[in-house]
Amino acid sequence: MALGDLMASRLVHSSSSPSPSPSTAAPPAPLPNHHHNHVTDDLPVANGPEPRNGLEPAEVEKPASVAYPPQVVVLCEQRHEGIDEAAAAAAGPSTSGLVSKWRPKDRMKTGCVALVLCLNISVDPPDVIKISPCARMECWIDPFSMAPPKALENIGKTLHSQYERWQPKARYKLQLDPTVEEVKKLCNTCRKYARSERVLFHYNGHGVPKPTTNGEIWVFNKSYTQYIPLPITDLDSWLKTPSIYVFDCSAAGIIVKAFLERLDWSSSSSSSSQKDCILLAACEAHQTLPQSAEFPADVFTACLTTPIKMALHWFCKRSLLRGSMDRSLIDQIPGRQNDRKTLLGELNWIFTAITDTIAWNVLPHGLFQKLFRQDLLVASLFRNFLLAERIMRSANCSPISYPLLPPTHQHHMWDAWDMAAEICLSKLPQLIADPNAEFQPSPFFTEQLTAFEVWLDHGSQDKKPPEQLPIVLQVLLSQSHRFRALVLLGRFLDMGPWAVDLALSVGIFPYVLKLLQTSAMELRQILVFIWTKILSLDKSCQVDLVKDGGHTYFIRFLDSLDAYPEQRAMAAFVLAVIVDGHRTGQEACIHAGLIDVCLRHLQPENPHDAQTEPLLLQWLCLCLGKLWEDFAEAQSLGLQSNAPEILIYLLSEPQPEVRASAVFALGNLLDMGSTSSNGVDDDSDDDEKVKAEINVVRSLLQVSSDGSPLVRCEVAIALTRFALGHNKHLKSVAAEYWKPQTNSLLKSPPSLANISSPSNVYSPNNIRQGSSGLASHIGPVLRVGIDSSATGRDGRVSTSSPIATSSIMHGSPQSDDSSQHSDSGILLRENASNGGLSYTRSRPADSVIYSQYISTMCSVAKDPYPRIATIGRRALSLIGVEQVVMKNSRFNSGGAHQGETSAPPSNFGMARSSSWFDMNSGNFSIAFRTPPVSPPQHDYLTGLRRVCSMEFKPHPMNSPEGLADRLISAAAPSNAELSILPQSTIYNWSCGHFSRPLLSGSDDNEEAHARREEREQIALDCIAKCQRSSCKMTSQIASWDTRFDSGTKAALLLPFSPIVIAADENEQIRVWNYDDALPVNSFQNHKLSDRGLSKLLLINELDESLLLAASSDGNVRIWKNFTQKGGQKLVTAFSSVQGHRAAGRSIVIDWQQQSGCLYASGDMSSILVWDLDKEQLLSTIQSSGDSAISALSASQVRSGHLAAGFVDGSVRIFDVRSPDRLIYMARPHAPRTEKVVGIGFQPGFDPYKIVSASQAGDIQFLDVRRAAEPYLTIEAHRGSLTALAVHRHAPVVASGSAKQMIKVFSLEGEQLTIIRYQPSFMGQRIGSVNCLSFHPYKSLLAAGAGDNALVSIYAEENYK
Repeated sequence: MALGDLMASRLVHSSSSPSPSPSTAAPPAPLPNHHHNHVTDDLPVANGPEPRNGLEPAEVEKPASVAYPPQVVVLCEQRHEGIDEAAAAAAGPSTSGLVSKWRPKDRMKTGCVALVLCLNISVDPPDVIKISPCARMECWIDPFSMAPPKALENIGKTLHSQYERWQPKARYKLQLDPTVEEVKKLCNTCRKYARSERVLFHYNGHGVPKPTTNGEIWVFNKSYTQYIPLPITDLDSWLKTPSIYVFDCSAAGIIVKAFLERLDWSSSSSSSSQKDCILLAACEAHQTLPQSAEFPADVFTACLTTPIKMALHWFCKRSLLRGSMDRSLIDQIPGRQNDRKTLLGELNWIFTAITDTIAWNVLPHGLFQKLFRQDLLVASLFRNFLLAERIMRSANCSPISYPLLPPTHQHHMWDAWDMAAEICLSKLPQLIADPNAEFQPSPFFTEQLTAFEVWLDHGSQDKKPPEQLPIVLQVLLSQSHRFRALVLLGRFLDMGPWAVDLALSVGIFPYVLKLLQTSAMELRQILVFIWTKILSLDKSCQVDLVKDGGHTYFIRFLDSLDAYPEQRAMAAFVLAVIVDGHRTGQEACIHAGLIDVCLRHLQPENPHDAQTEPLLLQWLCLCLGKLWEDFAEAQSLGLQSNAPEILIYLLSEPQPEVRASAVFALGNLLDMGSTSSNGVDDDSDDDEKVKAEINVVRSLLQVSSDGSPLVRCEVAIALTRFALGHNKHLKSVAAEYWKPQTNSLLKSPPSLANISSPSNVYSPNNIRQGSSGLASHIGPVLRVGIDSSATGRDGRVSTSSPIATSSIMHGSPQSDDSSQHSDSGILLRENASNGGLSYTRSRPADSVIYSQYISTMCSVAKDPYPRIATIGRRALSLIGVEQVVMKNSRFNSGGAHQGETSAPPSNFGMARSSSWFDMNSGNFSIAFRTPPVSPPQHDYLTGLRRVCSMEFKPHPMNSPEGLADRLISAAAPSNAELSILPQSTIYNWSCGHFSRPLLSGSDDNEEAHARREEREQIALDCIAKCQRSSCKMTSQIASWDTRFDSGTKAALLLPFSPIVIAADENEQIRVWNYDDALPVNSFQNHKLSDRGLSKLLLINELDESLLLAASSDGNVRIWKNFTQKGGQKLVTAFSSVQGHRAAGRSIVIDWQQQSGCLYASGDMSSILVWDLDKEQLLSTIQSSGDSAISALSASQVRSGHLAAGFVDGSVRIFDVRSPDRLIYMARPHAPRTEKVVGIGFQPGFDPYKIVSASQAGDIQFLDVRRAAEPYLTIEAHRGSLTALAVHRHAPVVASGSAKQMIKVFSLEGEQLTIIRYQPSFMGQRIGSVNCLSFHPYKSLLAAGAGDNALVSIYAEENYK
């Protein structure tokens, strides 16, 4: 299978999260026996409400025959697992820890080799009794076949040439039958030449006695009349370290023992680290070398220096070929050892692969690295040592080493070697007879790759690692197997960071680095994939890549359009890691033209092209952001290349990850040491730069109200960078804002209009720069010098009033009673050295953006997502604005209710005298002294003030306290400031995507699918049952005292478990099991002081359900794991009426699962449609009425349909998909004009009938197709209707009144049940019915009351 196919089939579905995005996911197949066509989403809109096929869904005979509308599952992407700095940092590539252990500590080489042969040919040592026939060969030469001096010289030369094959670049020194002096001179010369490199000392003692028990080896005197002992301690002191010794003599273990004693002694006596000393000895202390004639006399040396020849000779005697095979042919094997396309070369290659594999599987990884990866000669000797152990143990002789290796002579990989040897020997006669015969490669590597593939199919982290990994590494050397090996390696690395670590520890790194120099097209995709996996674990490889010019490989790949976008996203990721915090990498990539490549692919070739793969857009942005992070040259290149305009276009992309990455890239274009705050700068270049920066900030302010916390968090961080760069301008503008104000202005209630029209929140093109909208956005606290006549209805500043920019900027000239109000929560310290007020060189064109900036940051500081609010407060404190603790206030459109403050002040952000440093650093002992603040006269003053009352003690600049002083007046940011800057998380968090498996389909999806099918079946059974039931809710099955202080505001029954959720006006949420009558969980929706709950909704009810809690200020928070005690986790939070602060305290909201849309409105003239899958404002529907919306209901049958009830009693139905949006309008409650309290689509799958209930007490049933007049009216309650509930499937509606009464009606208007709340135990009356909520599929009704904390659940008589 070609890699392209493999990667395409595996990767084409991988988006930035493991689950398929709803836009691409096919809807679930229709359930058996259900008419799927009734719930098609595409009912014709244009030709009016004619039902399809002429068959009305309500008229289907069997009530059970309903299909379940396909549902969009939202908010279950990786980004909703929660993102904080610690988690993001953990997700990003590491630079330390586990990861860099795989790197060889430092490569070494053996620079000098000393060969000492004490053979004394023809004279046997006194302690040796030889057998006959006896082993005689030394270096495959029979010493008795020629004169002894000639033989000695030949043997020495041959040994030299055998070693030279393993290390050709070393210097070789030979001493034949030497004296002590000669050995000393040899050792000193070698060490002098080798300097700090390793020296190898090879000792053959076959012509001298065994070593002494004191650890001495023998040499000769000058006249060869005596054996002279040479203590090992002397040898060691001459050769020093690092060194490697080979002792080929009987009882060699004695020397090793003496060495180890010396090492122990020296390491205990000196504090220096242990010496780098390696020993290889032919046998143990009590053993003599094998004398059998089947072995050479120097069998140990033969194994170490000519392993293939030795192994084949030994194998030949043991194999079935021994009778037919002429052993002299072994010496004639054709080919060269380093040419893998010849027989000898292939055998050598197989031998290397097998011995490497045995060592890697048996040795601890640290030891494997040291012996097999640090020094080429040492690695070769140890591979061959494994062979020596196998061969010599067959002769009852055990070679030993230091460091000690575990026994390997019986490892099963030797069987594979025997097979390869046998295949080779069987071919040998034919190859020698016909030198031109075609060489057939061995099947060894193909078979081992197949074994590896089998492991990949069944292996996992918990199982034994695949033993073939070192063989895969060897196979990368061969062109014929390379592609398959890389694909399998890619599959292995995809299993997780543990697999990447294993592959790196086996030594894959230099191989894949070298492969980047190949131009083979078929390897590109898999190499990019492998590098993605390596860099997602270990960032430190960036240095090697740049050093070897590897970055150009990835830039070329990124620029090639024939690769899949997901793979090009991987190349962008690799490049992002290369430039991440690595100046050399940044410079290299800029010179290679990376900026142009990224920008070119961020723009579609033509605007109508299909959407580019989001993952690619995301990584192109992140790569650019990292490229110009803290690198001025790259920033200016980016500005010149028109990068801001291209990136701003991406701020309206549907994927939050792409938007957040674009914000990250834009934010990193802002220079924090911006010249605009460095005093005088007349450079036109700088002017251009500042203009570009202002443009970037303007676009960022536009997306500060994005629906995704991921995006808003990056915006807040980018804007904080701006606060550092433009600190002085912002301070002076902020100071002008907080000039003391006139009394009359402070009394106008706070209301904030939007900066730009809501439908354009995401559109980069229409950024309004008018200051009037801005002034109203900032609200009365910040409003300065505006004539009160400019204030329109209900205290809002009319956006058309001609407020001159200058009057906003420079305060009101007529501040008549300013002295009186200087303490109303707003403090100003006019100290030029500190606050920057004397800094007058402000650009008039920019001051509008500075004021917009301040007002936006005030909103960010109140963000419903806690981390973002913290960042907003940090940014404000940088420019000298700090949050004040404020009372819990309620406000309405008309003004503050007097005396209605209820809760004690809660800590909104920070204590009065503390500052941002105290909160965030702990190690800064900064003294801020703030005079006591008198409480604000009006409790609706939003809690902001100018912190200019800090007194700084004079401190030397180097003391920690001096830091604060620097921060307030610094022109360019200091290191301390940069370290306090909130860290962006999008990059590290996004990196986590690549460390997760990308090739395997997730099993979770199958599980979730099975659970969903099971739930669908349960739902269908329950629906069928409740449609046939009497629906008389006469039996109270549970009553729960929620212990809420302020009564129950909202209640919700979960569909698949006996659980009810209730919440009160203080946004305390409690979860209760009504079968067991036990509390399950309790938590607060948020800790802010501004409280009030609007509604509870359930999202993804057929899957992992999420709880949506809508506050009455329009903030929406969505929780998961809310039924686990203390386990609730905030998934997302945003303001649903962003920019429409006039919505007051009467937010209405509803959720539509099929479309994934959330509809929000309130005291305003529009309905905002949020797409929760994209976490984006989809559109704004103008409600085309003068009055506010008081009730909202989304159709659960028809995607995009919603019904709205208005304060004036009118009802409208909208279709998001139709061009004019409004498709129906009626005044069913006329002539009464009380507000619509509840509205809903009628039960079942009929999209045309609605129910509307007004405060006057009447419930009207309407059919959209027939007329504007209701076809049925129920006078349910007289003038006191407070709640309406419409069952989703059962033909029943319920209403509640202020007079402690609940009535249940059928759709024909028949009153089925009347429930009177009983007087409670002490005879008090129970308050009005605040909320009613039906179970989605069963005949169950939950009711909550306003004045007490009871939640009651009603069911039919026979409820089980």
